[in-house]
Amino acid sequence: MASKDKEADAEGGENPAAEGAEAPKKGLAKILGLVKTKKFLMIGVPVIVLLLGGGGAGAYFFLFAGHEEGEHAAKEEEKPLTPPEVAFTDMQDILVNIQSSDGAPAYLKLAVSLELENEEEKAAFTPLMPRITDQFQAYLRELRVDDLKGSAGVLRLKEELLRRVNVAAAPYHVRDVLLKEMIVQ
Repeated sequence: MASKDKEADAEGGENPAAEGAEAPKKGLAKILGLVKTKKFLMIGVPVIVLLLGGGGAGAYFFLFAGHEEGEHAAKEEEKPLTPPEVAFTDMQDILVNIQSSDGAPAYLKLAVSLELENEEEKAAFTPLMPRITDQFQAYLRELRVDDLKGSAGVLRLKEELLRRVNVAAAPYHVRDVLLKEMIVQ
């Protein structure tokens, strides 16, 4: 029987079992054959996972991130720049002599306004003003002209005045010390 199969092959006959094994794969069978190889599993699968992950992350940022920024911007616009309950109280002008480097007399004139929480605190601050003025004058008399030069000197002055007014006015809280006028002569 084996000789008959060989003769049929030599004559161009068809052998269905031999034909399926030797025929090239086409279409889906070819793709499935590539998927089963180690090379595809080592390179192709990570590439596909990265593409899907990158696409998902990109879609999230482009579709959902824009909505959150718009909501935050709307919330920020609703907040007022200054607190709704703010009261300002002016102090008397303070005129003190300060130390100069050459021994010549120097003077500092300071006009200050205090930012308070509300109008009730403003009324409560009236009896405390002499104590606050005393604290300010004790500090200002120790200053030198060089201490007040530049914007850094002015900021240090404001910070120190704020610290001293909060100590003198406890339990009340002053939000800020505002300099209305500052003259060094």
